[in-house]
Amino acid sequence: MNSLPSDLRNLLEQYHQTHLIQFWDELNSEERANLASQLASIDFALVESVTRKLSALGSSDAGSEAAQADRIAAAKAPARVVRQPQSTTDLTARSVAADIGEAELRSGKVAVVTVAGGQGTRLGFNAPKGMFPIGPVSQRTLFQIFAEQIQSRRQQASAEIPWFIMTSDATHSETQRFFDEQNHFGLAPESVVFFQQGSLPAFDAATGQILLSSRSEIALSPDGHGGLIAALQNAGLLDRMKSSGIEHVFYHQVDNPTVIIADPVLIGFHTQEKSQLTTNVVCKTSPAERMGVLVDVNGRTEIIEYSELTPEQSARTDESGQWIFWAGNTAIHVFDRAFLDLLTQEGGQLPLHFARKNVPYVSSDGQTISPEDASSPNAIKMERFIFDALPMAKSTLIVEGNRAREFNPVKNKSGADSADTARAALVRIGREWLAEAGHVVPDNMAVEISPLQALTAADLRKKIESGEIQVSDLISS
Repeated sequence: MNSLPSDLRNLLEQYHQTHLIQFWDELNSEERANLASQLASIDFALVESVTRKLSALGSSDAGSEAAQADRIAAAKAPARVVRQPQSTTDLTARSVAADIGEAELRSGKVAVVTVAGGQGTRLGFNAPKGMFPIGPVSQRTLFQIFAEQIQSRRQQASAEIPWFIMTSDATHSETQRFFDEQNHFGLAPESVVFFQQGSLPAFDAATGQILLSSRSEIALSPDGHGGLIAALQNAGLLDRMKSSGIEHVFYHQVDNPTVIIADPVLIGFHTQEKSQLTTNVVCKTSPAERMGVLVDVNGRTEIIEYSELTPEQSARTDESGQWIFWAGNTAIHVFDRAFLDLLTQEGGQLPLHFARKNVPYVSSDGQTISPEDASSPNAIKMERFIFDALPMAKSTLIVEGNRAREFNPVKNKSGADSADTARAALVRIGREWLAEAGHVVPDNMAVEISPLQALTAADLRKKIESGEIQVSDLISS
């Protein structure tokens, strides 16, 4: 490709973005093709509308401070919520929900979506985060733990559970190659589908001009986990699910090794209550914990991010003395597939969120500029959040999970929510399951239970009692 298609050139002129091709004559054929492809993917009208909106708002990217204060003041603790069991009646309700969920799994009505677009940079790991070794004994990767869970679920349900993995431009090829090298962890390759989330351009905060990251590349970044809906549609996966009889989509992020994938209890409550979007939450450890929280605002379920709350607001209580902002978001959801279809009728686009960031760029004279003034970032980045689907749903449900069992994410290199805490949680869970089976493990021995060996403590006890599993196989000195 030696010349830029005239329609693209006209588009750049229309939206005053011709600076993006200022180095065109210096590029080789491959670089020109790459740049033209990136240009064709950009919604220039969207960028212009965002620029106008931000200009009208002045220094406030999220709207007026008064409107935000009103929203927080109106927030109430979620009303439609299943709390952790406190009584025999609660336990019975969970057992009933589990039976319903297992029936849905046996009927082939469940698919799993794993959001895996992030790199392991914060962990000091130079690869897609799903490839991070987290097994305390075996060094199983996050991807392997999820794959083994799905394989065990399939075996128990005697049904197919398709696995859709959303990657990003940064992780797509390497993730696919890793699964090929691992023979898809024993799963049929056709049952594991990789699809890419979209990208959005960064633009200059002052002028609205889209930035170049090099002479032949636009400064693009992933469009956030909220890009899931459009990505599923663009990949043809919503149609595939519909034709396959999928009714429920279990969603989770790649960083939590203790997530209960395709959790029958969560799916069961979701089905039982005819919810369009069901969310797993955990009780925050303190008002100051950095977690988004689910609340009711004027009759709709929403998430308020921790960064939106002052310490005083975070600690606010209701008339009974209970925290209002207690329900921490785990990023574990069950979507009604028909609800996802409905959202695509609006173009599959959830609201945009804006963040002012310092973004390196190529100047008009071809020099790479790396802004460092944290008080005045040079650029605007855009992304979408999947939880913005919550207020769009006519029927939502919140289910409180067991935090120690279900939510041990790997986000930081050290300290809280790190690889060390996640591995410790895997060992602790193994010890607890063995103790329930009548086997106490000495403190100086590590425990790791593969999902292929057991998905629950009851599974493990049954297999140990039958002789199918030897306790010695689960322990490392």
